[in-house]
Amino acid sequence: MKQAIWNVTKAGAIVALIAAGFVAVSGAPMKAYAAETAAAPDNDTAKPGTSAYRLDTGDKVKVTVYGEDDLSGEFDVDGSGFVRLPLIGQVRAAGLSLREFENAVEAKLAAGYLVNPKVSVEVTNYRPFTILGEVNKPGEYPYENGMTVLNAVALGGGYTYRADKDEVYIRRKGSQMEVKLPADDRTAVYPGDTVRVDERIF
Repeated sequence: MKQAIWNVTKAGAIVALIAAGFVAVSGAPMKAYAAETAAAPDNDTAKPGTSAYRLDTGDKVKVTVYGEDDLSGEFDVDGSGFVRLPLIGQVRAAGLSLREFENAVEAKLAAGYLVNPKVSVEVTNYRPFTILGEVNKPGEYPYENGMTVLNAVALGGGYTYRADKDEVYIRRKGSQMEVKLPADDRTAVYPGDTVRVDERIF
């Protein structure tokens, strides 16, 4: 009797171990997918139209100095990450939010030029994005507000016959990591992104 109970208990333990192993193995792809999704560089510093957006080379900004029309205008963030402004010269913009850049311009103007200057900055043109891989016209293109992967592919001349139309790889500006994401209208493209369309597996 004791031997029978032992056999039943042992068999139950083996079944439990097998089931646990199955869960662990079957859960691995889900964990990998979750990790990949969490790693997607979808942060506000790259997202246009947010207060956290960080300026970089290729952006064009409108700087308004209130009461000083001669000091106002539209300016490019140059290849060194600076904006050259009237009177005060170069002001670093790359890596700064709009508010931080406004503060930097105000500080320079206040240092011997204007009393209590008030500055407003807005982005008039965002830096371009790049699309590579299996599209008919790979290259750099102007960014458009609300852009998705499908818009980016269309600007790149559409897919080649070899293209994987289900997924794309995106590397955000300033990131060293390329992330695989769905190739649909839910996947946003941000200024400065590099979008790569891979070749499908036949």
